Amino acid sequence: MKFESVADRYLLSGLGVCLLVIFHLALVVGPIDINIYAAMRDLFANEPTVASLILFDIRLPRALLAMLIGATLGLAGAALQGLLRNPLAEPGIIGVSNCAALGAVLVFYFGYSNTNWFALPLGGLFGALVSVVIIFVLIGKSKSVITLILAGVAINAIGGALIALALNFAPNPYAMQEIVFWLLGSVANRSINELLVALPFMLVGWLAILYCGRFLNALTLGEETALSMGFEVNRLRWILVIGVAASVGAAVSVAGNIGFVGLVVPHLIRPFVGFEPRRLLLASALGGAVLLLLADITVQLLSAGGELKLGVITSLVGGPFFLFLILKTRNLLL
Repeated sequence: MKFESVADRYLLSGLGVCLLVIFHLALVVGPIDINIYAAMRDLFANEPTVASLILFDIRLPRALLAMLIGATLGLAGAALQGLLRNPLAEPGIIGVSNCAALGAVLVFYFGYSNTNWFALPLGGLFGALVSVVIIFVLIGKSKSVITLILAGVAINAIGGALIALALNFAPNPYAMQEIVFWLLGSVANRSINELLVALPFMLVGWLAILYCGRFLNALTLGEETALSMGFEVNRLRWILVIGVAASVGAAVSVAGNIGFVGLVVPHLIRPFVGFEPRRLLLASALGGAVLLLLADITVQLLSAGGELKLGVITSLVGGPFFLFLILKTRNLLL
């Protein structure tokens, strides 16, 4: 993506440096103090130690997943706010998050998560795919953004009801506990395998969203203006929706529901990019990665016995921020 100004370069460089520093901190922070440089040296010397196993099997996958999921949620939130021209839009608004969560919950419900490690992420990805198919069926040939939002509301409601039904008929308390803990959102106890399953879908989603950057800028002037500028509004809208569905579905499939990142990050970044949707995309991805890595470090520092879930931390921060946004924009929404 082409940088629009020197300010953009400074902003992205600053966020990139912050991300590298916080990523390094995420590898260091944990219940056991390790020398990460000695651990890397041991592994590359083919002399595995406890420190190298902790670093490469536990902390590195966790930090990478937090970074990639944060980037996905920040990017998807910025894209949807630009597409729907609504400052309160976030990745869950089109129903993908709930359907991906439902797919994973069904894997827990039927016990497949105990047999194959890849069953859980694949179940989540399948749920996200189903949500996109349902959106296509519900919308048909309609070009209305309102129809897209209503379809998302309907899918969210159905997905939430089916998740509640699965919890209600959970075969045993242990299965119910597994489902509830997973729904709270976390990147703990994830391996590099989950990362490799989700990463291709995230990358495809990112590319689709970034491809629509100029379209989002044109859309700020209205759909008719965007059409007059040569943009195929309906086709690009679907590319954007599919990109959000693929990336967010992949994120939810490995980490559960982690809310408010896609809502909060674009609002924090927007004043620094001149309120242009295209310039907001990449900055929001970096900002989302920084925010979720910081949240995961906070989780590890605050957890004593049982670990606090990542989705709880983001909701505690995002809930008050959401209320602030409503108060700030209520006159505009009337």
